[in-house]
Amino acid sequence: MTLEPVHIKAISELADRIDKCLKPDDSEKDEVDGVMDILERLKELKHDGKIVLKAIGRLKRGRVDIEKMSQSQDPFPVTYSCDSGSTTPRSFDNGLYVDFCHCAMASTPTDLELHNRRTIVAATYSRGYSVHIDTTEDWESVDQGASRCKIIRIPPDLLDKRIGRIVHDIALYLSESEHILWLKDELDPRGFFIMDGPIYPKHLMYWMVVESEGVKLLYDPHTEQILQNYIDIVDHHIDRKLPFIGFVKNPEDMQIMQTLRKEGMKDLPWVMDAQFFKNLLSSPRNREEKNRYNRYITYTNWFMQPNQFYERMLGTTSPLVKEKLRAKYPHEYYSLTFFVVYIPSKNLLFKIEAPYGLTQEEEMRNIITRKVLYDIAVSEIPSTLKKADSIAKIKVSERKQIIDRFRYSRVDTSYNETRWGERDEDG
Repeated sequence: MTLEPVHIKAISELADRIDKCLKPDDSEKDEVDGVMDILERLKELKHDGKIVLKAIGRLKRGRVDIEKMSQSQDPFPVTYSCDSGSTTPRSFDNGLYVDFCHCAMASTPTDLELHNRRTIVAATYSRGYSVHIDTTEDWESVDQGASRCKIIRIPPDLLDKRIGRIVHDIALYLSESEHILWLKDELDPRGFFIMDGPIYPKHLMYWMVVESEGVKLLYDPHTEQILQNYIDIVDHHIDRKLPFIGFVKNPEDMQIMQTLRKEGMKDLPWVMDAQFFKNLLSSPRNREEKNRYNRYITYTNWFMQPNQFYERMLGTTSPLVKEKLRAKYPHEYYSLTFFVVYIPSKNLLFKIEAPYGLTQEEEMRNIITRKVLYDIAVSEIPSTLKKADSIAKIKVSERKQIIDRFRYSRVDTSYNETRWGERDEDG
C-alpha cells in the first residue's frame, strides 16, 4: 500500500510546521558572530588539561574560484590512490563469519601494470576451537606474481558482538595497508598519494583502547599488524617527504562538538562537527551574494588533533595505542591533522587528513591544500580516487559467485535480506 494524496498533504503540513520553527533569525550577523566565536575557541581547544584540537598557523576561512582553479596546472605530475572492495561480511548457519577484501591501486596518468596488482585478504571468525580453517602464513602468489592473497583467522573468544563489522574492518585494513607497503617503493617519488577515507583504521583503534568483554581486539595479532603497517606507511612518507592524505567523503566526527559541550557550551545546535563547518564555510543568505558564492570552493586552515574521546577518556589519534608498536619518530608526528573543504553549490563537505610529521611544515601544508582544491575543482571527488574505487569494487554478481562457492556452509539469512536483497551502490 502506498501513500494517498491525503497522507502526503498531512505529512507536508507537519513538515511546514517543523520548518517554520527553525526559520533563521532576521539578524544574520548574530549567527555569523556565534560561528566565529566558536572558531576562535578552536585556536586551542582543551578538555581536562589535554589538547583535543588546535590550529596549525592562523585561523582561516579561504575560498578559491572553481573555474580558475580547475584551469590551473596540477601541482603533481602523477597521482596515486588505493581503495578496497568487499564481498561484505557474511555469516553462516554453522557460526562462520567471513569477508573477502580486495585492494587495488590506481594512478593518473594511467599505469596498467600498477592497476593490475592486487592484494586479497579473506578474514574469518568462528567461536569453535575445534573448527579448522586452512589459514595462510605467507602470501600466495596469483596471476604470475601480479597479485597475492591469504586467509586469516581471528582467534576464537575475541568477539561476542559487532562481529561482522570487525571481520570486515580487519580484512579491509589488512589488504589496504599491505598493498600500500608492497608497492610503495615502485611509485614515482614525485607523486601524490590519496587514501580512500581516514589515514588510520579508527574503528579498530577504538576497540584496542576501550575495555569490552564483547570485543577484545587488544589480543588480536592481525589488528596489531594493521596498526604497525599504518605506522610504517607514515614513516615511509616522512622519510622521503612524500605527501599523502586521507580523503574522507562523509566525515562523521563529533569531537569538537563533544568537547565544547563538556567545556560549558550547552546550547549548540549541531551534533556533528561537519554541521558546524558547513555553517562556518557556507555562503551568505542574500540571494545575489549566494549565487556569486556558488562559484567558489571554501576551506579552513589546518588543525592538529592530538587526542580524541574514546568513551569517557581521551587518547591518542595515532595508531600508537599499544606499547610494543615500533615508531621511528616522536609520537606527535603520528598525530592526526586535517583541514575541511566545502562546496557551497553542492552542499558537500570533505575532511582531508594527514599526519603531523608531514603537515608541521608550512610548505607541505600549502602544496597539499593546493592539490586537493585543484582535484575538487576538476571533479569533486579526485579522479584517481574514483578510478581506484572502480578497479577495486566487487559487484553484486561477483559477490554472489564467490559466496556460492561455500557448499558446506549455508548463509545465515534474515527476512530483511530476503525482502530487499542486495543492490550495487554507486561510488
